[in-house]
Amino acid sequence: MAVAELTLVPIGTKKTSVSTYIAKASNILEKQNKVKYYLNPMGTVLEGNIDDIFNIIRQMQEEVFENDVNRLYSVVKIDDRRDKDYSCEDKVQSVIDKLDK
Repeated sequence: MAVAELTLVPIGTKKTSVSTYIAKASNILEKQNKVKYYLNPMGTVLEGNIDDIFNIIRQMQEEVFENDVNRLYSVVKIDDRRDKDYSCEDKVQSVIDKLDK
C-alpha cells in the first residue's frame, strides 16, 4: 500500500486561480474506484496500489493539458511502505497517539 500527495500547478493560465483545472483533474478520481483520495487545500492525497496511483497521476496531468494548459508543474510525494498495511488514517492516528496530553 502506498500513500502519495499530488500537487498540480498549471503555469501560464490567464487567471491566478487554478481551482477550475484542479476540479477537472479531480473528475478522474471520481470516475475510478481503485484509489482512495482526499482533497486538501494544497493538493490531493492518494492511497492505494503504487501502479494505480501512478496511472491516476498520469491521467490527472493529461486532463489538465487537455484544458488549454501548455505547462504543468507537478509535485509528487510518495510513502510506499511494504512491511505492513496502513492507511492515511493510521498515519494520522499514530501521531495523535504520541501527542503529549
